[in-house]
Amino acid sequence: MANTTTPIYTDTPLPLIHTPRFKTSKAHDPFTIEASHMALSHNAFIRGFNSIYQQAPRIQDPINKSEFVGYCLAWIDCVAQHHHYEETEFFPNIDKAAGRKGLMDGAVHEHEEFYGGMDQIKKYLQDKGGDFLPAELIGIMDSFKEPLHSHLTSEPPAIAALAQYDTTDTPIDILGTADAAGKKQVTLGFLFNTLPVFFLNMETIEFEGGMWHEVFPPLKGIVKTIMTKTVPMWHSGRWRFVSCSPEGEVKQLAV
Repeated sequence: MANTTTPIYTDTPLPLIHTPRFKTSKAHDPFTIEASHMALSHNAFIRGFNSIYQQAPRIQDPINKSEFVGYCLAWIDCVAQHHHYEETEFFPNIDKAAGRKGLMDGAVHEHEEFYGGMDQIKKYLQDKGGDFLPAELIGIMDSFKEPLHSHLTSEPPAIAALAQYDTTDTPIDILGTADAAGKKQVTLGFLFNTLPVFFLNMETIEFEGGMWHEVFPPLKGIVKTIMTKTVPMWHSGRWRFVSCSPEGEVKQLAV
């Protein structure tokens, strides 16, 4: 449990990205909305990265280190699964609707720029487990943080720009396409072993004036309680290291 000497999470070393809706005030354009949802998802990945980066140097207890490794691996798997669903479902279905090929090839190439680093950090943690050295872990993160952040920043505007291909002859239901593709990645194992790292790195109280609070993620009532409080009871040790509370506020870090 966090004590009074642990710091509050901060958005470092990677800064958050603003949503296209916030920048343009286009509240009803579906491409701007989907691009904004993408930006918010990317910010959850950024907070996950930052929370690992900030806490890794301070972990001493072997049990904490072992649980922290579980948290790190969940973050890696969440990011990897997100990009896998984009490449295998979301992007191909956009191409199909538009009657064109390779509309999001730029994003796919950007994925390749940091895949090596993601594979390296996963293998390192699997090999070392709780014996990982913080300096080595941080060193691997430093090796791919720039291409990762560059991609997370550039993809939402690329999604918004797809509006130019939405015509009477080739209508693109961008929100429906994204929703259908996203649902395919949620298996039972993903739900309990990985998904909390996404929902519990989502700050909505202050970001962009709170305009996304109770809006994205689209969870309300009992469903929100289940996803942010009940599901994280499994592997609760690893979810101590998240950056945000179930209510969407940044919190005091575990270590």
